[in-house]
Order: sequence, then structure tokens, then C-alpha cells
Amino acid sequence: MIPSVMPTYARFDVVFERGEGPWLYAADGRRFLDFAAGIAVCSLGHCHPRLVAALKEQAEKVWHTSNLYRIAGQESLSQRLVELTFADTVFFGNSGAEANECAIKIARRYQFDKGRPERYRVVVMSTAFHGRTLATVAAGDQAKGKYGFGPETVGFDRVPFGDLDAAKAAVGPETAAILLEPVQGEGGMRAADFAYLRALRELADAEDILLMFDEVQCGVGRTGKLFAYEWSGVTPDVMTIAKGIGGGFPVGACLATERAAKAMVAGSHGSTFGGNPLAMAVGNAVLDEITAPGFLDRVNAIAAVLRDALAERVRRFPDLFEEVRGLGLMAGLKCRVVNTDVVNRLFEEGLLAVPAGDNVLRFVPPLIVGREDVEAAMAILDRVCETWRKNS
Repeated sequence: MIPSVMPTYARFDVVFERGEGPWLYAADGRRFLDFAAGIAVCSLGHCHPRLVAALKEQAEKVWHTSNLYRIAGQESLSQRLVELTFADTVFFGNSGAEANECAIKIARRYQFDKGRPERYRVVVMSTAFHGRTLATVAAGDQAKGKYGFGPETVGFDRVPFGDLDAAKAAVGPETAAILLEPVQGEGGMRAADFAYLRALRELADAEDILLMFDEVQCGVGRTGKLFAYEWSGVTPDVMTIAKGIGGGFPVGACLATERAAKAMVAGSHGSTFGGNPLAMAVGNAVLDEITAPGFLDRVNAIAAVLRDALAERVRRFPDLFEEVRGLGLMAGLKCRVVNTDVVNRLFEEGLLAVPAGDNVLRFVPPLIVGREDVEAAMAILDRVCETWRKNS
């Protein structure tokens, strides 16, 4: 008999009833150090006082009105994001997949508005992940997300991630945009070369197509800058964010330049729940914290500690791990053993981590973790590795 909760997840047998900072507490009394952060979502950890206060305050005022009316929180958060980024305008949704759907629609509408409706295709990357709607599954490169769902949504041309020549060859008379993650999360914690991103910018300009960055996982402070594109100096036309901007509350956003989005007029796109007052209250509070003086400096400092610690484990356990990947607090260990087996063993010892593609073990802790948390995580990883080696 099928369970009442549709069985689309392979869940761990644990129920968390309380969280504080980087720690989660289960109903059965177990305590876990959370280096998964809800898959890079809980950017400020669990039950951050500022986020709790913002949500409580807004909950006592108004929860939902729809986008038929102005929403003050949208206006303030969008203005702040515009001031902090390349963007001129922001559309709010509830998830990264929705943000990427909006980006794809912007690319098509941009070309349509220029009298080129035949330009609807998007160049996308191998090992990419952009969401689980029919369009974003097609844009991504995860076979398990496509299996059994019939013909793929058309309009995507895939090239190897990092291969400039392949990207150039894929751009043709039907191309509307290029879409990629500056740092791939699900695809194996692969960071794009900065020169590659600069060359894609030049290609997009030369062909009058949009360059679109998916920063759903790597954005909002995760890499040590507010957004990952800042490391390269490359400015996209469209950028999608979610995960960290809500700190655990469902928030997604699509940021765009006026040039890219000027054809997105009333009725061209929408969302019933997107940008609701509760979500905007939390999003503004998250941005308050992450843009506070010294916050990102601290992220970079602790990221260096984590990276050095992981590199030491590669040296100590070369039979288990190959290399360290990622950027900032988006760190991965390429495994020589099955990554999900490592995740399971870490779970049994009280450390939460996430598997990623290419047999990578993914660590995406809250951005507020300290050195003592990294040391505690590495102590658990060491125990698992030493036991593994002893029993192999």
C-alpha cells in the first residue's frame, strides 16, 4: 500500500523536532551536526533569532494578499537586491525551479520582443541541475529526474561544462540564451573557470543572446561573496537565486537587467504565493545578516579552515578520497568509495552531509559555523574513515 506521503524520497529514519545554530535535535534524543543545511538552504543555521523575530512579527500582521496588490516587503527586498547586484528588476517566486522557469521565459520573450521568435533554444551544460519541473529537468542533466516522464521539453542544447569551443558551436540561429551554474552543486561541486565565464559573456554579447547564471545553490554568501559571479567579474543578464535567501523559508527570485526583462509586462508571468509578506520578511532579515560588516569575511575565513581540513583528509585517507572541490562553504570531497555509503556512515555518527554527482561528498554547512564546528565535523569524519579502513 502506498504511504500517505508520496514516496518520492529515500528518507533517513529520523524526525527532527528542534534546531539551534548548526545543530539539529531528533525526537529520539539524538543530536546531529548539520553540514547539509537543508541542502544549502539554512544559511543562518536553525532558529536564528533575527529570522524567528521577523517571521513572528509579520505573522501577526498579514500572511497573504496575492500579487494583485503591492507588497511592501517585495519592494524593499527587490530594491536592496538591485542596489547590491547588476540587476534592475526582480521577480519573486517560491523556489529555485520557479526562478529558473522565469529565466527561461525571459530569454524567449527577449528574443520574441526583438522580432526573432525562432530564437527560443537555450545552451545548457553537462552535469547541470536546474530544478524538477518539466522544463528545468530538461535543462538539467540528471537522468533519474527524466526517467518515465515522456518526451523531454524541447529547446535545450547541452554542451560539456567548461568547454568554450562546444558552447560556441552550439550557438546558432535558434539560440536565445546560455544558462549555467557558476559552481555546480548537484553536478559534483565543480567551479567554472573565470576565463571561461568571461568568454561566455563575450560570446553572448557578440550573438545578442542572454547569459543567465543559476545561483540557486552558490548564491547568497555561500561562496564567500554575496553572489558567486562576483569572483569572476562577469556580469550576467539574468540570475536565479533561492535556497539561502530564505534561510529555510521558501523564497526564490529571478534577477534581471532592464535590457533582458523589459518585455516582461503585466500578464506575461505570475505567481500566487511568490513574494508573499512572510517570505519577504524573512528574506529581508537574511539579507540584513549576510550584508552586515564582516559577515562575508568570516565566511571566507571559516571556508579556508574547512578546505584545509578536507585537504588534510585527502592526504590522510588517499584510499578513500581523491580531491577537494568547490568554492567557499560549498565544499566537496571526490570519493574513491561510494559517496552515499560515506553519507550514511556519517549520519550514524551524528554528522549530516549530502551526496553530489560524480561520486562527491558535499558539505554545505550554515554560513554561521565556527572553527569548533569544523573540528567537530572532522573528528566524526576521521572516526568513520578509520573504522572504514579497519574493516575493509
